Amino acid sequence: MRYIGILILAALLLSPTSGWALDTEAQAAKDEGMIAYNLGFLLDAVPQLEVAAEAGDVDAMYYLGESHRIAHMGMTREALEWYRRAAEQGEPYAMLRLDEGGACRLGDVCPESGDDWRQAALEATLPLAEAGDPGAMGVLFDIYSALEQPQVADDWLERAGEAGDAESQYWLGILIGDGLGDYPDEAQRQEAAEAWLRRAAEQGHAPAMNRLSALLSQRERHQEAWEWRIQASEGGHQGSRINLGWCYLNPDERGDICVEGQDVVKGWAILLAVSEETDNRTAQRVMARNRDRLTDEQHEQAEALAEEWLAKEPPLSEFPPRFGF
Repeated sequence: MRYIGILILAALLLSPTSGWALDTEAQAAKDEGMIAYNLGFLLDAVPQLEVAAEAGDVDAMYYLGESHRIAHMGMTREALEWYRRAAEQGEPYAMLRLDEGGACRLGDVCPESGDDWRQAALEATLPLAEAGDPGAMGVLFDIYSALEQPQVADDWLERAGEAGDAESQYWLGILIGDGLGDYPDEAQRQEAAEAWLRRAAEQGHAPAMNRLSALLSQRERHQEAWEWRIQASEGGHQGSRINLGWCYLNPDERGDICVEGQDVVKGWAILLAVSEETDNRTAQRVMARNRDRLTDEQHEQAEALAEEWLAKEPPLSEFPPRFGF
């Protein structure tokens, strides 16, 4: 049986990058790989992430595992190997993936401390959380969920949110809106969900901005919803950017979520930039239906304006969760 030692590295959870500093070439490759991964172009992400992973970046190792697993709809030999390498460096989500894939039971790839990767992830993360690291607290939600201890998981998620972890605040907003916790009525439940989403959004969390915008629209607070949709778009949220362009191009198709007046040139430019950057089919269908709304001159203006939208930072993303399906 093959055993793996676990290095408890606080840097894994204290910063968005892992391992040691990459050189310029490897960092550029990682950045390009993550752009592709975040847009769902998983096989395009692989060769770029491999450069950073071979240079020692733990995030790249983990996302290589994710890319292979998701692209092939299940655990593959390549995914297992990258998860193993990330787990050796203390990456808890890699450990949970190894548990899901039965790595110890089926492949003799086991943690040093026993035969339970979930427990190994807990041992690597709990000391960091107890020391006050908000990111580690948020990871404990997923670990205790995997250990089938939902109440403990929920408690750590709330502690992470209270400690300022934006990702945990975002998930608290979603889960409370979907039924987590006891509230006297639906109005108070939605107020609690909104409060958590707002805390994350105010930290610049683009998915929270997008979700908050949707919630505010449902509550018919359309002006505020529109303002958050603009901020989510500026934060690189692909869905918000599409809705923004769609509203400018043809507000009648989007209804109450559109607040500002129609601007077909701006709308076409936004959607054209999204299409060129991401090959998004929704943007392309909206453009195909509304092509005749612009004159030839307006099309030329929109194409020039699209270059400005293509140059925006950060790049567009679907913001897949770190530990999703």
